[in-house]
Amino acid sequence: MKNILTLIVLLFSISTFSQEKLDEVVLDKKKKGIQKSLKKTTNTTTVTSKELLKAACCNLAESFETNPSIDVNFSDALTGTKQIKMLGLTSPYLMITEENIPSVRGASQAYGLSFTPGTWIESIQITKGAGSVVNGYESISGQINTEIIKPANDIPFFLNFYGSTDSRFELNTHFNKKVTDKWSTSLFVHGNARVAKNDMNHDHFLDNPLGKQLNISNRWQYSNPESGWVSFINARFMKDEKQTGEYDFDPETDKLTTNHWGSEINTERLDFSSKVGYVFKDMPYQSIGFQNAFSNHNQESYFGLNQYDIQQQSYYSNLIFNSIISNTKHKFATGLNFTYDNYVEKVNRVDVGRIDNSVGAFFEYTYDDTDKFSYILGVRVDNHNRLGSFITPRLHVRYNPWEKSVIRFSAGRGKRAANIYAENQQLFASSRQFSVLDNDGKLYGLNPEIAWNYGMSFTQNFKLFGKSADVTLDFYRTDFQNQAVVDVMQSPQQVLFYNLKGDSYANSLQLDFNLEIIKHLNLRTAYKYYDISTDYLSGSFQRPLQAKHRLFGNIEFETHIKEKGQQWKFDYTTNWLGKQQLPYTATNPVEDRLPEFSPSFAVMNAQITRTFSSTFEMYIGGENIGNYRQDDAILGDHNPFGMHFDTSIVYAPVFGQMYYAGLRFKIK
Repeated sequence: MKNILTLIVLLFSISTFSQEKLDEVVLDKKKKGIQKSLKKTTNTTTVTSKELLKAACCNLAESFETNPSIDVNFSDALTGTKQIKMLGLTSPYLMITEENIPSVRGASQAYGLSFTPGTWIESIQITKGAGSVVNGYESISGQINTEIIKPANDIPFFLNFYGSTDSRFELNTHFNKKVTDKWSTSLFVHGNARVAKNDMNHDHFLDNPLGKQLNISNRWQYSNPESGWVSFINARFMKDEKQTGEYDFDPETDKLTTNHWGSEINTERLDFSSKVGYVFKDMPYQSIGFQNAFSNHNQESYFGLNQYDIQQQSYYSNLIFNSIISNTKHKFATGLNFTYDNYVEKVNRVDVGRIDNSVGAFFEYTYDDTDKFSYILGVRVDNHNRLGSFITPRLHVRYNPWEKSVIRFSAGRGKRAANIYAENQQLFASSRQFSVLDNDGKLYGLNPEIAWNYGMSFTQNFKLFGKSADVTLDFYRTDFQNQAVVDVMQSPQQVLFYNLKGDSYANSLQLDFNLEIIKHLNLRTAYKYYDISTDYLSGSFQRPLQAKHRLFGNIEFETHIKEKGQQWKFDYTTNWLGKQQLPYTATNPVEDRLPEFSPSFAVMNAQITRTFSSTFEMYIGGENIGNYRQDDAILGDHNPFGMHFDTSIVYAPVFGQMYYAGLRFKIK
């Protein structure tokens, strides 16, 4: 803590030095960090880079703290990895793409969101409901697409340094060069490390893992408007190492022994992708694009005495043709795509690997009168070696009944292969025995997951006391025809996987209200209600670790930008979570039992940013400043190799309050 305070004082003592010599014209124009269009057919929210600067967005998983559309939860008490949910469903039911190429899927589901540094992100598009058929058939509850900073638009140099009281330090550097009038390139270098052990609740286990990550990306962009050609070439290497467990655990002497309980998760990932597009010069409404991506993801890990290793080699290819029918009110996109996944997967040295491949064709028609009404009707046909041949329909409709209002409707079907071990790795850090009860399916003995999602949304912009305001109400429902049920309600010593035997559904209701209180002072609020139920072998229960009621509030204030760019920015966010259904622990000894439901609680975050010029700024902030902690985060911590040990039942923060500071420097 002392080192961080020293850092804060040092940062804020730096003067604007040479920036005082710069004469510049500053336009004081307000640009929203979260943008919603009344004319877009889909229910899509765009999160800009401005919004990402309002919190410690060190990676993609931490980029949703100020966004009410996404719920951010901790997945376990050891790795500190944040898991996101939308419409009450976890990230495997989302299509997560990077520049419209599937990214976080398969082996990367558990930790993949932490592999994209926040400073690399240009914007994020969040779409509720079934996504576009152009991007695939797996989307069920929505789609999150991340746009990375484009080399043609980037600045020559960017530096970001970050440090926090939980001993986490990060360094980001961006280098950009315009090679020719048509070629530009960017080099992104990210490094982070947590260098000290923390045990704030005194249970003799680390609250956060020790770790380090190196992440390097090189991007090339070719743009020739005269010829109509544009292309992107991307290469990335990432190495991530985590160590967690008991405070006294030493991997050199204690790995896979009962000396001390510990865990290591080591991941290496290599990505390569290319995008080539051509816009026909005589027909600017007509274009063709070709996307290709290869990735090699290799994770070696152990959790106490449990070993889990997975390697996934993937290839993705998508050919898209866009044009019109008669006039620009009638547009269409059609194409072919191919996906190949080779999984080398071992659970306690038992080989459960497989090869998946699929080929599909899609057609998406869009009608847009550019005024009040539009719809997108899409369908795709796929053949998968394990899921079989199937059709995926999707529909999105927009109607503007009156000025500054929009009604949207969507419906669609999704189908996916559940990677039951990769998606539930937090359960390895327990004494639970893994059992797959069905054996007639082609996916670990299970059948593919199939679900329908449909919903409506209404947005109205208006003036309140002469200030801008808006209200949004949306309701979505997901009905599962089949689901790979993860059952932790049967016994605290087991996790059961089986095909859905009854009903499973998720209802999501969200009410947003946003108001500009005075100039530069904005309020953002939301209430969310989740009715999520699954039929387990022991009965019907709410989805574990999912609050039925949630409240969100965010208030931001910015001072007027002075002539040389000086400005103060203040941001405060609070999240209140109601009680959550907890996994069944009633047969454990009294000291290792949890109640049926968790208590409700609130978490508060805040940040202050001081901009000294257009090229230099510093920030300080705090997370969970109310210091709410779940003290009983690890069951059976007194006997980690016993039958009651479990680190996966986490409904609240474990570490407690955390403060951070950082700086950003640019050369334009």
